[in-house]
Amino acid sequence: MEKVILLMSTILLFACKPGVKKDEAHFTANDKSTTTYYIIRHADKDTTASAGNDPALTEQGEARAQFWAEHLKNVDFDAVYSTDFNRTRSTAKPTAEKNGLEITYYNPSSLYSEKFLDETAGKNVLIVGHSNTITYLTNKLIGKERYKEIDESVYGNLYVVSIKNGRARAELKNLNNWDKKKQ
Repeated sequence: MEKVILLMSTILLFACKPGVKKDEAHFTANDKSTTTYYIIRHADKDTTASAGNDPALTEQGEARAQFWAEHLKNVDFDAVYSTDFNRTRSTAKPTAEKNGLEITYYNPSSLYSEKFLDETAGKNVLIVGHSNTITYLTNKLIGKERYKEIDESVYGNLYVVSIKNGRARAELKNLNNWDKKKQ
């Protein structure tokens, strides 16, 4: 009889375990409280023909990179991720420096993985990417196709994805007119 009760208790325990809904992000059992990802596109890049394949930021882009560091100054970041391009490194650098962090370089096609999710669980993470990668990553984290690829002219979107107990919540903050608000 004790074995039957133990078996039934075990079945109930696993049956009542909270799961991840179909439209929410998939996280492992190693989740630590809340994980928050702040996902931005690199700042304004040099688009002149002489800029080449790895352009630097424009003066406006440098100012925007500083704006991100100031705008996010109340976030205690645990990690800063960037692709290994001039424009993304330069965008990530001010925030990484304010937090005393080294930039972790990533390949956008392989960032979303169990290893990444485990390494960032319970942390605040800034991810700097590109117009064709940031919404893809955001959608992977929330587990549904909510955001469409952004236009090349958009530099001021901030995607904030918070995950707690396997449930993802995303918010898009449009800060494209940040420089107008300073005046």
